[in-house]
Amino acid sequence: MNEIIAIIIAAVLCWLNFVVIDTWMGLPEAPGVKGAEVIGRAVKKRGGDLAGGLFQGNIVCSPDASAGTLLASAACYTIGTPEGGLVAAVLVYAGNRLCADPGYAGTTGALSITCIIYAASYIGIGPAEFIVGMVLAIVTIQGIDHPLASKLLGKIADKMGRHTKLT
Repeated sequence: MNEIIAIIIAAVLCWLNFVVIDTWMGLPEAPGVKGAEVIGRAVKKRGGDLAGGLFQGNIVCSPDASAGTLLASAACYTIGTPEGGLVAAVLVYAGNRLCADPGYAGTTGALSITCIIYAASYIGIGPAEFIVGMVLAIVTIQGIDHPLASKLLGKIADKMGRHTKLT
């Protein structure tokens, strides 16, 4: 498979994995870690959606899901699939417990992306493409335009019944 196409497909799969799991785990609903509400309110003040801003704030202040997915991709690349992904999930789980992070988004993301990488390997998309794909997913969620990304994240949260009740 063409490497550019593989990276694009991997980026879309990483983005969906990242956003769906984090939304399902409630990141847009409330600040789960210190600092998330400050970021969410700052994004809202700049014209963004509060739920999307809380999602972004939770990721910035406790990047377990993005880190879990990226770590799982890298571990699958170096150790192999699925062993590397399982090692990554254990490391993310331990890190969350050490930091008193109440969620399991990173562990869930590491396990789900391991399954996705394993399945995608049958069509020629390997862990290396997923490493690049996850970086692209993180950049589109966090780095390009916070208010615009927060509006999209807020709409997704609303569709999944996870929009914040905070005002």
